[in-house]
Amino acid sequence: MSAPSLRGDGTSEDVWWGPGGLDAVTAADPAAVRPPGRVVVVAPHPDDEVLGAGGTLAVWAAVGSEVAVVAVTDGEGSHPGSPTLTPAQLAERRAVEREHALAALGLGTPAVHRLGLPDAGVRADDVAARLAPLLRARDTVLVPVAGDGHPDHDATADGGARAAAEAGVTCWRYPVWLWHWARPGTVSFAGARRLVLPAGAAAAKAAALACFTTQIAPLSPDPRDAAILAAPVLARFRRDAEIVWGPR
Repeated sequence: MSAPSLRGDGTSEDVWWGPGGLDAVTAADPAAVRPPGRVVVVAPHPDDEVLGAGGTLAVWAAVGSEVAVVAVTDGEGSHPGSPTLTPAQLAERRAVEREHALAALGLGTPAVHRLGLPDAGVRADDVAARLAPLLRARDTVLVPVAGDGHPDHDATADGGARAAAEAGVTCWRYPVWLWHWARPGTVSFAGARRLVLPAGAAAAKAAALACFTTQIAPLSPDPRDAAILAAPVLARFRRDAEIVWGPR
């Protein structure tokens, strides 16, 4: 199978709620499935933790979960050739955006472990090796779903799951780019749950998404500075539910 295309608007949010889509996924209250220990969310790029699981993290933090973030890359490669920001400047801008976004979710100032792996050059072995020392007994690790479709996401999914298995801790999975390239009927929702977000958590996620200005708005009028997350893409992350694959 060829690599999925991440260009264009992708699969419409309306399509995901059609036959064989999200309505068919078992619904659950995020608080009712809260893991017992610390939650370690592994994000290939700054914003992936919010896009994939921000509302759920907001619920879990509100009811007492400790949340840590592992930033696999600093996202310095989102605008190659930008005339406005160098890769180093973009990385620091995105780190600040993440800090504000996590605060908007109600997480305060959680531990953020920046692995510093190269954006667009993540290797699963490196993720596994650098994540393993950060894990504790009784942690629950959140990584991208296998086959999410972006090379950095897929390497993070593989390496993160390996580190969790070696540490003997639970691994859950969240999607980001899968919503863009896949369609209902092409995805197995076996083992998935649709975590229905309370209004406050959905609003917190919306506020967190708004913090990522380097991704949701152009850096400048130059085409190389175009927004990464266009309106049709963002629509899939403004729904009132999040999908996770994990233990039942």
